[in-house]
Amino acid sequence: MSVNSRDRSDGDDCAASPMSTYTDGLAKATLDEGLWTRRSRFASNARLFFFVAFLIVAWLGFGTRTLSPGWILLPTAAFVVLVIVHDRILRREERASRVRRFFEDGIARLEDRWAGRGNAGEQYRDPTHPYADDLDVFGQGSLFELLATTKTETGNQRLAGWLLESADADTIRRRQAAVRELTPRLDLRLRMALAGDDAGSPIAQEALEAWAAAPAAALPRVIFVFAIGATSMSMLGLALWVLTAAGPGPMIAALTLQSILAFALRSRVAPVLAAAETPVGSLARTASLLGCIETDKFESALLAQLRAELETTGRPPSGELEALRILVDRRDARSNQFFAPIAALLMWGTHAALALEKWRGRCGPRLSIWIEAAGEIESLCALSTFAYERPENPFPEIVEAEAVFDGTALGHPLLPADRCQRNDLALSSRDSRPQHPQHPQGLVMSGSNMSGKSTMLRTVGCNTILALAGAPVCAHRLRISPLRIAASIRIVDSLQDGQSHFMAEITRLRQVVEISRGQSPALFLLDEILHGTNSHDRRIGAEAVINGLIDHGALGIVTTHDLALTEIVSKSEGRLQNVHFEDHLEAGVMHFDYMLRPGIVEKSNALALMRSIGLDV
Repeated sequence: MSVNSRDRSDGDDCAASPMSTYTDGLAKATLDEGLWTRRSRFASNARLFFFVAFLIVAWLGFGTRTLSPGWILLPTAAFVVLVIVHDRILRREERASRVRRFFEDGIARLEDRWAGRGNAGEQYRDPTHPYADDLDVFGQGSLFELLATTKTETGNQRLAGWLLESADADTIRRRQAAVRELTPRLDLRLRMALAGDDAGSPIAQEALEAWAAAPAAALPRVIFVFAIGATSMSMLGLALWVLTAAGPGPMIAALTLQSILAFALRSRVAPVLAAAETPVGSLARTASLLGCIETDKFESALLAQLRAELETTGRPPSGELEALRILVDRRDARSNQFFAPIAALLMWGTHAALALEKWRGRCGPRLSIWIEAAGEIESLCALSTFAYERPENPFPEIVEAEAVFDGTALGHPLLPADRCQRNDLALSSRDSRPQHPQHPQGLVMSGSNMSGKSTMLRTVGCNTILALAGAPVCAHRLRISPLRIAASIRIVDSLQDGQSHFMAEITRLRQVVEISRGQSPALFLLDEILHGTNSHDRRIGAEAVINGLIDHGALGIVTTHDLALTEIVSKSEGRLQNVHFEDHLEAGVMHFDYMLRPGIVEKSNALALMRSIGLDV
């Protein structure tokens, strides 16, 4: 095994390109936002001026009669025009503000100031997951927060799923190709960031998808004809009453017939309106996202497939979703107390129900497909943002014929560049030993406190997550096969569950062992294995667990303070290897270089650390 270390220096010049682009974009967006803010302030003051003018003219025209009442039309018209203009200015100001935030967030990520600014994905945390908590997949400063430029619930769910479950080799390669194609498309990512409004709640979206997927009510076409005819007769009766001397008779007769029809259709119309009560606000952003990608052409197989799922013979999906929003707005208009009498006159609810059922029959089965396609493209764009902002990070080589993890200059993707010490590490299974005889299957990693053992475990785990999601990795090179990650790093006891630390650890170890027995090879990352028990039981138990994992073809790393555990390497027939981190005490201060070295650590810093803080030992 080669275990040398490299600093993060290669590619620093490349990082200047996204920084320069973001800085220029931020400057322009800030100027643009300032311009529209000033215009908004001017329009607001002008509105106030003409409103006061309206009051003065109204008083002079209708109160004192010193002016003709007709003069009131001038400030009224000016006020109405300014309301419309101001609304447009406010939209432009909001857009400029969102552009500014887009570039500010990008600069924050480049300057390692992103933690706490974005979506931490807390809703996806699962304490029983085999590695999510151990490898900081969710939470403040997590992988998800770093990657999640996604805004829709579907996009967030898809990205979280990619980080929680490894894909097969073909899927990973397809994602890599898609991310490569999207990486230079900053314009597309900006348009998607500006698309829509709030993403809406996942519950609302799930309910809406369920409504759309349900079979549309089988309404005979004659019902549509009767509804239109009844409303037309009512409007004709009203026109005859107002414009002729026919009186209210024709209108009363028409309304009577309309009421009979509405009552007859009530059993069909009411369920349709009730089922469609789901808010469509959750689709506002999805519709805008679809509008961004419907006209794009893609070369990679995955993007081309997703784009093909949006093909329609009529209106594009974004148009259909906008049509649905308008229909639901029409349905909701019935609740307006001022419009309710007019709605009753026009059989508004019946017509809204018929239109909604017509939409569901035409587009309902496709709605979930459109939402999933938009979410997947949004997730791919999130990975492409990571690739764009870290041009020094390569895409890993994905292999299938062997179980392997072979990385050069591995760094932790969540650490700032100036604190990221890089190390090489290579593991391979027995099946690939003829090709890589120098690679062990597992490492027993010793070292003193704070020397970097746990960070190295997380470095390997986080880069594996990125690689198997289809993203670039924080390394100079990585060759990896699809692996199922299983970690025991951040184990805590549970007072509520009555579970001790040791019981929590062995429960997790059982999960790790079960994962290693699956069809796909596992990658185990075990920190201070069985340190909650005595040294005798620890050695026997740890040796049995590690040998069992190795026998099942798993790759992995075990860290320990107990140097007695390092003796199991000599019995492993070359499948295990000892490595370590070192430190040294200088002028009462402990120094660490975080460089991974072969062999067993030869000293401990526990007593020195205790003495350095004043303990008398």
